[in-house]
Amino acid sequence: MAEVNAACHAAMMFHSLTRIMSYDDWPDNTIENRLEMIRKTIQPTTTGELRKLCERYFPVVTDPWAERFTAFLNEHSQDKFYLAEAPGGAWIAYCHDAGRGIWFIPGTGVGILQPKGLQALAGIVDKL
Repeated sequence: MAEVNAACHAAMMFHSLTRIMSYDDWPDNTIENRLEMIRKTIQPTTTGELRKLCERYFPVVTDPWAERFTAFLNEHSQDKFYLAEAPGGAWIAYCHDAGRGIWFIPGTGVGILQPKGLQALAGIVDKL
């Protein structure tokens, strides 16, 4: 019985650690608060700096989140990136050249930015 409980617990932990978070799962659901913090923290960055950030927060290269983040960087390795912080410990890497971005919250989740967020980031970067 203990083995079954341990297996169920491990399966539940794996599921909770590997799910992709939706936009509504962010710690702060107030869009204006997110945008204000992004406006204050956004800055140009390089893929090298983003890779170091990935290594710090996702030290196991086979971690599904590390794989997703690294794949995103590899797809846009020659493009210009911006990095920003958002409420709740979230980070956003935005590729202005490709009009794409990815967000992650260490230990919680990672996901591709959706059109509404990309539009907001484009507007913020265009004003820099």
